[in-house]
Amino acid sequence: MAERIEVLETIVKALDSKRAEDIQVIKVGELTILGDYFVIANGTSTTHTKTLADEVEYKLSEIGEEPIHREGRGNGSSWIVLDYGDVIVHVFYKEVRDFYQLERMWADGEHVDISDWLKKE
Repeated sequence: MAERIEVLETIVKALDSKRAEDIQVIKVGELTILGDYFVIANGTSTTHTKTLADEVEYKLSEIGEEPIHREGRGNGSSWIVLDYGDVIVHVFYKEVRDFYQLERMWADGEHVDISDWLKKE
């Protein structure tokens, strides 16, 4: 099993490589038993959202990480959740992300600086 920072970095780089928008990592372990980290990103369409989630799953499987649970993989999915136990990945369609505003719900969590993991344009 990979180190958790390696897992987070792999997720962020996978999302970034497929042009996910507004990628955020929030440390929530002291606020909930759901997990230690939430990774939140969005795509520009339901097809893009599925592509982002598929890329995360593929890249994590390469380092030996498989999701415990997946939610929202059907046609037209606007919110896909990949549960890796202590890391939960939320990939939204933009309008759905704007509606649910998970970042505000978990505003007391610690935002992780991911700037070193993103491609410089």
